[in-house]
Amino acid sequence: MIIVITTVFAFTLAFVLGTALGFFREFFAVPHDPLVDEIRSALPGANCGACGFPGCDAYAAAVASGKTGITGCFAGGQKTAEKLSALMGISGTVIPTVSFLGCQGSDVHALKKGNYTGLKTCRGAKLSAGGTKLCVWGCLGFGDCVKVCQFGALSMGGNGLPHFDHSKCTGCKLCTNECPQGIIRNMPRDMKGAMVLCSNRNSVRANVVKACKIACIKCGLCVKNCPEQCIIMENNLPRVDYTKCTSCGTCAGKCPTRVFKILERDVIRI
Repeated sequence: MIIVITTVFAFTLAFVLGTALGFFREFFAVPHDPLVDEIRSALPGANCGACGFPGCDAYAAAVASGKTGITGCFAGGQKTAEKLSALMGISGTVIPTVSFLGCQGSDVHALKKGNYTGLKTCRGAKLSAGGTKLCVWGCLGFGDCVKVCQFGALSMGGNGLPHFDHSKCTGCKLCTNECPQGIIRNMPRDMKGAMVLCSNRNSVRANVVKACKIACIKCGLCVKNCPEQCIIMENNLPRVDYTKCTSCGTCAGKCPTRVFKILERDVIRI
C-alpha cells in the first residue's frame, strides 16, 4: 500500500510541477523575432567576435534591433553586408582589410636575451620575462596570433615569425588584438604607400644595431630624401603621410637596413 501511495503521489507531483512549468514558460516567454534567424543565416558562422559581439547570434540580434550596423561582419565582408542590406533595407560598405606583421626581427636577425624556459606563449613571455629578445618591441615568436586565427591565414615560419596568407585573411583583427606587443597591423587591402616594418623605438643607434640587424637605425635618410616630404620621425620611428605618398620607393632604396617596404608590392600580397 505504501508503494502505491508513494507512486501516486510522485506522479501527481510531477503532473503539477510539469503543468506549472509549462504555464510559467508561456507566461514569461520572450517573443522571438524571426528577423534574427534570417540575419543569422546570412552570416558566415565563424563566431570570431571581430564584430565586437560574443558571436554571430549576438551580432544578429543587435542588427535586428538596430543597435549596430550591417557592416560589422569582417569575416563575411561586402557580400554579407549586401545580404543584410536586403533584409534591413539600409545600405553599407565594408572596406576589405588585411593584417600583417610590423616587424622583421626573425631568429636570424634579432638577438635573444638568453634561454627562456617559461610558458611558451607570447603573452606569458612578456608578462614573466618582459619578452625574450633584446628588442623589447619585437615579435616574440610563440604564435599566439596563429592560435586565434580561425581562417587558416596564419602559420609560423621557420624563421620564428608568423607568416600571413592574405588570400585567406579576412581582416577580422583577432590576431591584432591578441598580439601583446601590438605590432600586428591592419590596413585596407588596396592600401598603397611605403611603411617601415620595425617597431624598435630605441633612440640609441648602437643599442638598436645590437638588438636587431634589420631594425630602423634612426638615420633619417628616408625623411631627407622623400621627394613628397611625406615622412616624419615620430616616437623614434618614421611615419608616412599616405595622403601624399606615391609609392615611389625612394625611402626603400635609401634605407640602409631595408626596413622600408612598399605595401602593395612587398607586404599586402593577394
